[in-house]
Amino acid sequence: QVQLVESGGGLVQAGGSLRLSCAASGRTFNNLVMGWFRQAPGKEREFVAAINRSGRSAGYADSVKGRFTISRDNAKNAVYLQMNSLKPEDTAVYYCAASDYRVYGDVYYTAAGRYAYWGQGTQVTVSS
Repeated sequence: QVQLVESGGGLVQAGGSLRLSCAASGRTFNNLVMGWFRQAPGKEREFVAAINRSGRSAGYADSVKGRFTISRDNAKNAVYLQMNSLKPEDTAVYYCAASDYRVYGDVYYTAAGRYAYWGQGTQVTVSS
């Protein structure tokens, strides 16, 4: 069992930045592959970024490459998403997700179905 809590969302103007945080508890954080997904109203949940256990390997959706950076601090049981050059189309609820690497391996996954644990989400709104 893993509990995830996101924070850091808010309202920002286009071109601005936000840093999302996700705090994990209930399981050894070092065993978790971590991901960020987002869901806009009327849209399917989509992959944003993911990172392996050590933080040495990460992947991004094409729509956010060069603008977003995922990172983790295993000592703090936390994963972060630094979002720069935000666009109105980035507006969505952002969810933190976790998967025990022993299930699918120590790689990052883009499929939401690979993640067994999810946070409650944090709203990000980017105005034009």
